[in-house]
Amino acid sequence: MFFFGKIGKSILNFFREFGQIFVLLIRIIKYMPRAFKDGKLVLHQMAIVGADSLPLVILIGSFTGAIAALQATQIFAKYNLISMARPFLGSSIATAVFTELTPVLTALVIAGRIGGSMAAQLGSMNVSEQIDALEMMAIDKNRYLGMPRVLASLVMMPVLAVFSNVVALIGGWILTSIKFDFSAFTFFESVQRFFLMKEVVIGITKSFVFGGITALIGCHVGFSTTGGAEGVGNSTVRAFTMAAAAILIIDAIFGYII
Repeated sequence: MFFFGKIGKSILNFFREFGQIFVLLIRIIKYMPRAFKDGKLVLHQMAIVGADSLPLVILIGSFTGAIAALQATQIFAKYNLISMARPFLGSSIATAVFTELTPVLTALVIAGRIGGSMAAQLGSMNVSEQIDALEMMAIDKNRYLGMPRVLASLVMMPVLAVFSNVVALIGGWILTSIKFDFSAFTFFESVQRFFLMKEVVIGITKSFVFGGITALIGCHVGFSTTGGAEGVGNSTVRAFTMAAAAILIIDAIFGYII
């Protein structure tokens, strides 16, 4: 009975937290029309999410493309089919990169860097009663703190995914050129010949959703932080864990639907 009680409590806590995040989303959407009026707040968060994360995203993206190319070529090399697969390797790598690898890996990187940072920053403000002070001055935390972070993540995640796509393709070409003497024309001509705009749209749509859910979870965890410095540390880990799990679950749903 104790075991089933624990399971039931966990399920109830999950739905309670899901409801709280959904309510936070509705409250933040209500303030979206104020984005231009609060432009400085939004631009500041866009710089943190986008520009400050770009070097890390480029690094991850380049190795993502190289690893995708390595795995694809190893399969064909195992059966001595490299020469036969040469016209299709670039496009197969591009498909994996555009639709799956860069959206998910970029989102996981941002979940660790930005989601955890949001939770820590807002959690510190919450335990030090700075958020209470804002509310005493009739400043809604969802408008002043939540909306700029969520909107910035929604806008900048697709931009980061595009940069990651470009460097991933370059990384894939570099590896194939070193290991199997692929020319730039052979690799990118394959990408161009079999290119589907749908693949890029799917990746950008995923990045848009992942960015929003990462920021929402970071804000939710930060706003509900208690317990001083220890609570802030726990919230940072919890925000990343929840965001990473949500990203992978949503990616699986995308894969089933699309």
